[in-house]
This record gives sequence, C-alpha cells and structure tokens, in this order.
Amino acid sequence: MEDENTRYEAVRSRDGRFDGEFFFAVETTGIYCRPSCPAVTPKRENVRFYATAAAAQGAGFRACRRCRPDAVPGSAEWNVRADAVGRAMRLIGDGVVDREGVAGLAVRLGYSARQVQRQLTAEVGAGPVALARAQRAHTARVLLQTTSLPVTEIAFAAGFASVRQFNDTIRAVYARTPTGLRAAAHRRGSAPSAATLAVGIPLRLSHRGPYQATALFDVLAAEAVTGIEEVSGDRGRRTYRRALRLPYGTGIVAVDERPGGRQRPHSHSGGWLDARLRLTDPRDLTTAVQRLRRLFDLDADPYAVDERLGADPRLAPLVAARPGLRVPGTADPEEFAVRALVGREEAERLVRAYGKALDAPEGTLTHLFPEPAALAGTTGPLGALATALADGTPSLDVGADRDDTQAALLGLPGMDARTVAAIRTRALGDPDVAAAGEDVPDTWRPWRSYALQHLSSANES
Repeated sequence: MEDENTRYEAVRSRDGRFDGEFFFAVETTGIYCRPSCPAVTPKRENVRFYATAAAAQGAGFRACRRCRPDAVPGSAEWNVRADAVGRAMRLIGDGVVDREGVAGLAVRLGYSARQVQRQLTAEVGAGPVALARAQRAHTARVLLQTTSLPVTEIAFAAGFASVRQFNDTIRAVYARTPTGLRAAAHRRGSAPSAATLAVGIPLRLSHRGPYQATALFDVLAAEAVTGIEEVSGDRGRRTYRRALRLPYGTGIVAVDERPGGRQRPHSHSGGWLDARLRLTDPRDLTTAVQRLRRLFDLDADPYAVDERLGADPRLAPLVAARPGLRVPGTADPEEFAVRALVGREEAERLVRAYGKALDAPEGTLTHLFPEPAALAGTTGPLGALATALADGTPSLDVGADRDDTQAALLGLPGMDARTVAAIRTRALGDPDVAAAGEDVPDTWRPWRSYALQHLSSANES
C-alpha cells in the first residue's frame, strides 16, 4: 500500500488486514494508531503514515490507548525479504540489539553500524536503537499489566539500561507513568494477581485474518518429541506445551489451540492465541514471544497468500477450504535442523541421552533438546551437522542469509535437498521454498511454502 490515499481508505474502513503493515498518526491529537482503530476517523489532512511504531514514536506521537498499536502482529514483509533490512528487522525482533548492541547487529549482517542505521532509517523510518526501544516499551507494558514484578525489576527485564530511561520511555510512548499503566489495567479489571514469573505470564499472541489453528496443531502433535514438548486435549481444544532454551535462562510455554477473540475459522477479523509463559529470567520475554510467533507463523499475511494461491485452479478449492493456513516454524532452529535430519524417534533418544534436564520439570516436560556442542562428538551425518552448527557454519539465526545457509547445509554429508528445504522453510522461516521434486510453478511465488502446506494438509485430511 504505497499510495497514502489508499492507506487512508483502509483507515476510514477500519480494515484490520493492514494492522501491523503500517501505522497512522493524527497531528491534532499527537496519537498514533493501527488502521483498524475504532475511534472516529480523523480528517485526511491531519493524518501521517509510518512504516513502524518506532517511526511514529520517533516523530513524537504516543500510542493510542484504545487500539494498542504496539500489540499488532508484525509485518509479513520482513519474513519475505531476504535483504539486509528484512534480516535486520528479524534480528531486532529477536532481541539482538538489547543483548549485543547495534555493533553486534551489524556484525551479524556483515555491514557497518552506519550502513545498518542508514538503510533502516531510509526504509522503515527508524534506526535499530529506536526499533529496539519501541519493542522494550511493549515488553514493559506486558510485564506491568500481567505480572506483579516490582517496577524497578521490570525496567531491567524489558532491556532498559536505567530506571530513568525506562520511566522516560514509558511516558513518551504511553503518556503515563509505569505505575499509571499498571493502575489503568487494574481499573479495566485486568490487573495482575499475586502471580509472578514462577506462575507464568498470560499472553495474547495476535494474528491478522483467518487462522487455521487445527491444521497447525495437527502438525505439532504429529511431530512432538517426548521430554521437550507435548500436545494434550481433544482436537479443536488442544494445548501445546514445550520447554524453551533462551539467552538468559529457560522457559515453559503453553499455547491453546482455540483462537481467542472474535476469530472464527472463516473470519477476516483477526484474533489471537492464548498462551502462558513461565520464565526463569524475565529478560527473555521478548525473545520467547518472538520465537513463539515464528513457531505459530503469527506474522503471516493470509490475505496476500490466499489471493495469490487462490487464483490457481489447482489450489483454489484448497484455499477456499482452509483460508489463512499457516506454515509451522520452530522455536529453536538448530533443534529443528537436527530433528529434520534424524527423525522423531531418534530425536527422542537424543533427548534422553544428551538433553539437559530442567531444573524444575513440569509434567512430561523434563529436558531441553541437546545443544549442537553436546552432539558434536557423535558419528556420521549427525556429528557433521552438529559440529557445523556448533561452529556457526551454517548460521540458522533469524538474520541468516538463507541462500548461504542452504549452500552450506547441502555441503554436509547426509543432507539431501528435501531435508534442507524443510530446514529453510521451518527453521529460517522462508515463505517461498519449493522442495526438490515438487511440481511448483513460479506463479505461486513468493508463497510457495504455503502452497506446499496446502497440498500436504489436503493429503493428510
């Protein structure tokens, strides 16, 4: 939606399809919103458009209290794009700037910090520091409104360098103090109880458009590796639970299959998945949420996917039957690469033999999947893959160059084209992968991964 008049029409019609794809701000109120904001539509001459919430914040606008624009799904564009900007946006979302700074981000991308700043500012209207700041503000709001952690602990857990920086940012973004944000949640009846991180943070993992939760949970149930994950409950009302290895500690997450809000299988209103996340270190919240979003493919644009694939006679009935079908990702790319190579039964054996036991097991969740270094001493293709992953060649992080990673994987013993295609699709989140031997026309680009998911789901139903 490059044309601003077209964007304004989306705002005027409160079109939720574009939530997260762009933001609009109103000069007369000093507030920025998501396109579907229910407030009275402002006059066109008072509206300004921004590619990111960070850009709107940088221009001096504060977040709308009605539509909560900081809580929208991420733009699907960053998953499609393989250039430096797309890779940077994925890395920032994973918390790299908070952990490693702009210099660390630049090293991962292979550019200078100045080049990264220039490219991001030109394309999305904000540099890496501003983008990370916007993300920290959102993390802080979630912690303030869903946990009983002290405000000072939340400041550092969200990634702020000081309490003063935290207070200033919250005031600038939300026009309230941190304690004011927490009090507002209490008045709405959503204030935290005495629960802390040990009990779990309740989350709403938002998505745009229709969402075929049952099909995705079917995949997770079929692949679940005992010890690190489980799927319980009846079909349609299942819960997926798994252990997470995170930068500062570990986590256990539970995600419900039944979509929340007004979402229905054939709805176009969007919605969310309900989740609860228990962390050993609150600094991992942002990273954990982003990894869950990739696992459940929550930042996809189902409208763009369905429009393209639905125009193909072979796929049209499949798209009509399953609008908003998602491609499962992974919460741990290196884990998925190993599982793709060895299969489920061998993966369960590896968990028992090499997995790290959780300090506080929860039900059937007892271990973390073994890290590549723990498997590097094994023989054959597994040992070769584990050694390469432990050395960082190939890289499977969210900012990896997908073509370089594919070439490196294909150079390893025992890695065939089909296995590498699965890793590129699921671990690297590439929406446009065609597996070797598949009849996949170019007209399905840039959504060939989704086309193959439709064919696979149809064969299994």
